Amino acid sequence: MISKAIRLARVGSVSELAAALLVGLGFPCVMLAAIIPNLWFFAFAAFVTYAADHYLHRCGSYLVNRLAAVRAGLSIRFLVRQLLLILLLSRMGYGEGMLFYVTMASLLAFYGLQAPQSAMVTLIRLRRKLPVVTRNVDLGVLALGDAPPKLLMNRPAEKMLHLDLFGMIGVLIAVGTGVEGVAFVGLALMLGSALLYLAALLPHIRPSRLVVPEAKVLAAVDAWLGEYRPTVILYFSGSKDSAYQVNMWLETMAKLGGRPLIFLRERNIVPQLAMTSVPVLCVPGGVHLMNLDLSSVRVALYAANVGKNIHMLRVPTMKHVFIGHGDSDKLASVNPYSKVYDEVWTAGKAGRDRYALADVGVRDEDIVEVGRPQLASIESWTGTPKNPVPTVLYAPTWEGWDDNPGNTSLLLAGENIVRRLLAADQPVRVLYKPHPFTGTRSAQAKAAHFRITAMIEQAAAERAVDPRWAKEREALRAGQVEARAEMVRIEARLSQLAGSSSTEKDEAELSRDSRIAPETEAETLRLRDEWNDAYWRAAGWWEHKVITGAEPRLYDCFNESDAMVSDISSVVSDFIASGKPYAVTDSAGMGAEEFQRQNTAVRAAVILSNPATEIDALLAAVTDPAADTLAEARRELKRYLLGPDEPTSLEQFDTAVRALAAKAEARNIGVARSLGEPVGG
Repeated sequence: MISKAIRLARVGSVSELAAALLVGLGFPCVMLAAIIPNLWFFAFAAFVTYAADHYLHRCGSYLVNRLAAVRAGLSIRFLVRQLLLILLLSRMGYGEGMLFYVTMASLLAFYGLQAPQSAMVTLIRLRRKLPVVTRNVDLGVLALGDAPPKLLMNRPAEKMLHLDLFGMIGVLIAVGTGVEGVAFVGLALMLGSALLYLAALLPHIRPSRLVVPEAKVLAAVDAWLGEYRPTVILYFSGSKDSAYQVNMWLETMAKLGGRPLIFLRERNIVPQLAMTSVPVLCVPGGVHLMNLDLSSVRVALYAANVGKNIHMLRVPTMKHVFIGHGDSDKLASVNPYSKVYDEVWTAGKAGRDRYALADVGVRDEDIVEVGRPQLASIESWTGTPKNPVPTVLYAPTWEGWDDNPGNTSLLLAGENIVRRLLAADQPVRVLYKPHPFTGTRSAQAKAAHFRITAMIEQAAAERAVDPRWAKEREALRAGQVEARAEMVRIEARLSQLAGSSSTEKDEAELSRDSRIAPETEAETLRLRDEWNDAYWRAAGWWEHKVITGAEPRLYDCFNESDAMVSDISSVVSDFIASGKPYAVTDSAGMGAEEFQRQNTAVRAAVILSNPATEIDALLAAVTDPAADTLAEARRELKRYLLGPDEPTSLEQFDTAVRALAAKAEARNIGVARSLGEPVGG
């Protein structure tokens, strides 16, 4: 019942739901207390609304925005509370007294002070906003100043409005005690604090504290581009939830030859970007992009097919390549949009054949097989489970943009899969790691995710007190304590490397100060591997886990598991690199033969129907080599989907970049000669 209410209210916790109910019920109570009138009832109800409102803002509740949409925004809620205070004074016989008029005048003056405060905050934010956002780019020539303290700029409207507490408390005490001087002191503190807030903001609107004009910033960026002269860029546009699509390529970009550059189009992607020593340039404006000097770039790599790609595709001096963010049999992997690129790079021959079958206009000679550099960290299967209890990873994809039942197994098969794994004759550990987009479009998928999470958490709680595991728990206790301590140590060091004060800086300061040295990046990668190792050691090898955050990473879950259940997505293709048994759910009910015909990645899979009755075949393949009838098929499929093991995928990728850069250079020289222009060295 409570979980359903939480979903309907779109809040994140029981406490958030309780705060929302207190706000909803508190204001009618304040009004009732003012009408009766009852001072103590008014005071209690008013301060309940203050506390609940403050809590909702602190946790960034969705309901805060919804209240604003129905004309019950933050300022209105405070104004209503102040008007009800005036009503209380009138109802209690103060309507003709000095207290009434002073309170009225003070609240009006306080309301008037909110306008300059809001104007100054808005001016500072606008003038501190750069036309570009950078990382690892030297913009020292701009002499960007420090941002105002977060104390002034973080939730400024809420902080300003809450200063009326001084006046509210003073007036209520005065009414309760009959000492009107207390009210005057409280109202004076309210107005004085508001004036101090304005005075604290004033120094920060001086021209020296604001950023330089837009034209100078763009000129500085152009000058940096002329000095750095990038040769290959990774171009990306998308929502903040899609940041994983660019993050998966950062390590590859750092290892490429030449001078790489990460080129983004949305500001909200930058904070989601993983640590990298590669220069990052985010240019939200299309006109700004078109006026930047990118003449040195010879290869542009695209991780997603989105509309804003056209802003870079228009540049003829570079070659454009679609590299995608995964390799699967989904329709997105053969998008007709792909024919706008000079080349399309796929992991193996399967990607080439996929385009040939789709016949969407991508020519065979424009396809290059480069492997998947990201898969280097995936460990190969030894043929036996890592632990006494085999681990099965359930990693379904999300519901997609349409209502195709084959998009995800969550809706029709997810609960059956998890239920059968949890009830297996031989104990199995279940890891559940859903797609980051799960539930963003479909309420049914979100509800299924919550039910599956509840099933696994309940099973984990039962196993935690099961006497069968008491001996193992005791044996591992000391090691788990040590592993948790190691995680804390590593997290502290990672926080130090990331910059503990980064959350206190605004966009301009971060663009000025963010510099990641290659050695810092290398240490971070090493520490993340150590944290991952400690994470798994801190848990029992029999403990079920729901993993919804960024850590542990998906590939870390691959390495910890002995088998996987998933849907048609790049997750399956990537898991095949491990050589471990896997199952794919035929959620659309095509039948095994047709499902295999349409989806290359399931040719070596145990195919599950929606009831998931075939799950026993997957478990048998994990525990009994003789029952693993698909082992050779998996090896052949790995070569077909992901290409050969030698040369390494990174070497193949770098070679492809160099070859295409040479083609771009040859094209540019040829055009220059045909126009009679001098050819540069």
